[in-house]
Amino acid sequence: MPKVLVIAEHDGEQLNPSTAKTVACAAAIDGADIDVAVFSAAGGAAVAQAAALSSVARVLDVQAPVNAHALAATLAPQIVELAGDADYVLGPSTTFGKDLMPRVAALLGVNQVSDIMTVEGERTFTRPIYAGNAIITVRAPEGHTVVGTVRTASWQEVASGGSAAVESVTPGAALPGHTRFVELQSGDSDRPDLQTASRVVSGGRALGSADNFSIIYALADKIGAGVGASRAAVDAGYVPNDMQVGQTGKIIAPDLYIAIGISGAIQHLTGIKDAGTIVAINKDEEAPIFEVADIGLVADLFTAVPELTDKL
Repeated sequence: MPKVLVIAEHDGEQLNPSTAKTVACAAAIDGADIDVAVFSAAGGAAVAQAAALSSVARVLDVQAPVNAHALAATLAPQIVELAGDADYVLGPSTTFGKDLMPRVAALLGVNQVSDIMTVEGERTFTRPIYAGNAIITVRAPEGHTVVGTVRTASWQEVASGGSAAVESVTPGAALPGHTRFVELQSGDSDRPDLQTASRVVSGGRALGSADNFSIIYALADKIGAGVGASRAAVDAGYVPNDMQVGQTGKIIAPDLYIAIGISGAIQHLTGIKDAGTIVAINKDEEAPIFEVADIGLVADLFTAVPELTDKL
């Protein structure tokens, strides 16, 4: 029976949906015995939420003052200590996982399998390459722990309703002293989180300025959507980089994605290929975004978007 260790992502209170999606990937491994490790300073709701996830056999509650903030440099040695005889160590392919899991792989002396889309068999997976233009099948070598990140846009969350055993663990790994938490800066917003929102409205360089993004915000607020942007809009300084959608930004899979003034470069399309319905508004009828859009409107966004918002 293959043993799988899933690393939970949480904000200190709530479990991130990426964890349930990573468990879904783990459960696709035939006969998997799944443990979920929750690192924190004082346990809390995230531990209970992890224990309720379907397919989870055990939750490892790793409490220590050093785990008050999720620093990759301090978490990685603890994960390696927990991994023991685990056959797989999986984390989400989010900002958290992309920062953490390569360190785990390096400490274990193995290559990481990134952005797992499907499990094809024992140690065999598919993942995107060439900005999502091709899907490659990879097989990890025998005799080594498989360390991987899970492409959360490719997986549905497992259901709740489980009752996994919870085991308290005291970390004993030697931790580096060169990294410390200074502060966390985050913007306050009533809008849904971009990475987990079921609806997302994104704007591109065609908006022309940060002020003009107000029409994107207005439409998003009307339908309760998260707000994203193309890299071009971010590079132009219209919005902060945590709103970027695409290969070098966030990979998302909302039920509805509305792309406004976005041409549709392949790097952007990589970030939305798993969206349910894609709507594009662009005055250039030759824009590549229309090749992937389910619904396309050739129009001036400065006219069409306010009209759409008013009708909603």
